[in-house]
Amino acid sequence: MNTHTLTAALDLADRRVPVLPLRAGKVPFGNCHACRDNACGGRPNMKTPGPCDCPRPCHAWAAATTDRDVITGPAWAPVWKQAAAVAYHPGGTGLTVVDLDHTDAVAWARRTLPATRTVPTTRGEHWIYRGAMPSANAVRDGVDIKSTMVYARWLGPGAGIMAPLPDVVRALIVKKPPSVRPVTVPVLAWGGECCHRTPAYLERGIAMAEQRITEAPIAVHATVYRTFLAVLSTHGRCGCLTDAHAARLFAAAQAKGETARHCVDAWSNARTALGM
Repeated sequence: MNTHTLTAALDLADRRVPVLPLRAGKVPFGNCHACRDNACGGRPNMKTPGPCDCPRPCHAWAAATTDRDVITGPAWAPVWKQAAAVAYHPGGTGLTVVDLDHTDAVAWARRTLPATRTVPTTRGEHWIYRGAMPSANAVRDGVDIKSTMVYARWLGPGAGIMAPLPDVVRALIVKKPPSVRPVTVPVLAWGGECCHRTPAYLERGIAMAEQRITEAPIAVHATVYRTFLAVLSTHGRCGCLTDAHAARLFAAAQAKGETARHCVDAWSNARTALGM
């Protein structure tokens, strides 16, 4: 058994920090057979905070716990033999980690962010603030935000006084809708008025598309592409769509974790598939 990782996990748990084991490669243990395809009743795609009902450490951040009986219990005991590191759920203990992945990102933080507790990492630093917020990756080059619904590797207590979470960090995850090229297509051959220009018809179609993306429990990439394809096939050949409509769909996709680049690629691929 890896007593070093287990001892570190128990020490954190005693300080009310939810922990979980990591295997080699800084990744969590894969879902057990009982949890595969959410057979255990776990939340689809882990979209809401809180632990999974499964007693095993196989749901990443949602498995994080402060319960010593669980950590040392029979369900977790075999895992500590393979554990390479310990992770914790920052949001679960009211913290936010600004993960700075290289020296340029660290230099940016020192120029921009209030001083706080820092922890050295392999390539950069973790800056830790008091206060939780939504997590987001790649908010700028080499900068990730780790707080709710994610885990961070435990690399030691760090140095410095932990500061309150500042607005400048919260603002990092506020994204402006991406600029989207307008859909330009030939005018209808018969010269009649396009029925899709009826405001209620188009608005209903865009709202349904936003809802489809927002409610996708799994396969978000595929859902976004299929939704873009459906919208373009219905409204894209008569000039109905505007940048504002596309931006709404992009915003819905980004709220599910898609990047602006993935949105642009999905939109472009859908247009190509439709010959537009």
